[in-house]
Amino acid sequence: MQFMLQLAFALVRASAFTSTALITESRIGFGVASSKKISGRFHQFSVWSSSLRSLDQHLSSDMVPQSQIAQRVDASNESLMKCAERLRSGELVSFPTETVYGLGCHALDEKAVRKVFEAKRRPLSDPLIVHVVTTAEAFSLWDLQGPSSGRDMDAPEKALVALMEDFWPGPLTLIYKANESVPSVVTAETGFVAARCPSHVIARQLISLSKVPIAAPSANRFGHVSPTRAEHVMSDLGGENLWVVDPGESSDGKNICAVGVESTVAKVEDGTVSILRHGAISPKDIENCLTIAGLGNDFKVQICVRTTGEEVHNVAPGQTIKHYSPDVPSYIISQRKVQMQSLDEKEREILSKSVLLDFGQRLNWIKGSCLAYRDLSSAGSSSEAAMQVFDSLRWAELVIGAERVFFP
Repeated sequence: MQFMLQLAFALVRASAFTSTALITESRIGFGVASSKKISGRFHQFSVWSSSLRSLDQHLSSDMVPQSQIAQRVDASNESLMKCAERLRSGELVSFPTETVYGLGCHALDEKAVRKVFEAKRRPLSDPLIVHVVTTAEAFSLWDLQGPSSGRDMDAPEKALVALMEDFWPGPLTLIYKANESVPSVVTAETGFVAARCPSHVIARQLISLSKVPIAAPSANRFGHVSPTRAEHVMSDLGGENLWVVDPGESSDGKNICAVGVESTVAKVEDGTVSILRHGAISPKDIENCLTIAGLGNDFKVQICVRTTGEEVHNVAPGQTIKHYSPDVPSYIISQRKVQMQSLDEKEREILSKSVLLDFGQRLNWIKGSCLAYRDLSSAGSSSEAAMQVFDSLRWAELVIGAERVFFP
């Protein structure tokens, strides 16, 4: 998958909610003050008004009981056993997956599920993904008997089995009609539940030890950039009553969340597999899987990604207008400007207060003009860049004096 496509779904999809004032502040790709929009020269990617960003700053101390302070715990077997007991008892545990850090709770305990929404300040219209370790556990959530029943499966069941066999464990979330055991708050009152089988060894061990399905959205304040490190979770949710599993740095120094961006979300119905959220598995990957399984003529893979207001109850998570949003306005520099490799005085002034997140050294020529610089992948690797993008946006937010973030 092309990196810019990965970046586009990994960050904010703000086309339906863009600050008009900032749209008109564009010139040759750098968003400088101007009286009118200069068509074709500037591509705004994710921009949020200062008033909206101010609402999403860390919660003040008087809003969070001081007795509720998150605790870091290690990833030893003994520690994970205690975390599993905590989950069974209805409390919250944050843990790493191959995509991002999740904020986990007992998925079939409605009170526990509501604690997740409260901790994140997440609207009840945004459903949760339930994490399991076997296909049988996933079928126990859906209104299906599954392959173990011994009867002939219908087409949607065959498609679900094919996709699970090909992509699980891994970053693919599958949606189907929920059975009565799933609390409606998990499904945002839609009647459909999302299930995923993570590949991360810590996530799998924790779910297995807990012996219950774990509902786990990303462990961040709602709308913010997803966390890929324990410190990201502590930064956003440190005032909440939860445990954060922290395995420490990996031996190779890479991000503990090896994929680094959200899972793909697909809804399976008669004749269609609808992509509701882009992620690490591409629509083409899904098409190929169904074709190999002999279901290519029975199912059409369609992209149905959309953005809605928080009042709309969605079947899939990640559909609200403000999602995966950094606290610093972020922009893509126009291709024309990248190719010109020249800056005027005003552009240099803007860059002096900006962070550059490069890809494949495309912006290396202005590295010396910016406030801070990081290349997501100097070799131009999409997978490496995807693994780094959320972590790098969190880093960019901490750069003192940063007013903008630019991508190539």
